[in-house]
Amino acid sequence: MTLFTHDQWISFGDCDPAGIVYYPNYFRWMDRTFHAFLEGHGGHRALCARLGSRGFGLVETNVAFRSPGQEGQRIRYHLDRIDWAGRTFEVHFRVTEDERLLLEGFERRGVFVDRDGRIRAGDVAPLRAALGLEA
Repeated sequence: MTLFTHDQWISFGDCDPAGIVYYPNYFRWMDRTFHAFLEGHGGHRALCARLGSRGFGLVETNVAFRSPGQEGQRIRYHLDRIDWAGRTFEVHFRVTEDERLLLEGFERRGVFVDRDGRIRAGDVAPLRAALGLEA
């Protein structure tokens, strides 16, 4: 089940000299998809204020490239699921152009809070509840 989709048009400036998407752009668009998903729930800033968080920061990311994207294509980011742990959550993505799979990947994120004068990972349960994704 897909929780959210976000379309991205690939332009000339998104590509490398070989004419395929320069791979860091996929990571940038993955982040953009996550934040577009949050916009449907009030947005990153509002959610942080509501939960007393500094942000929902990136801890780890990984993608498996399956097929290249090229200039002029409309690709779709599918936010398929979010796996919740105590202090982190993994956001899983698929990227397609029509039925063709371009990549699969994830972002592991934390809910960062100020505690004892330092930024630390906090409990993710309040974010899960705010997004209406409680088990």
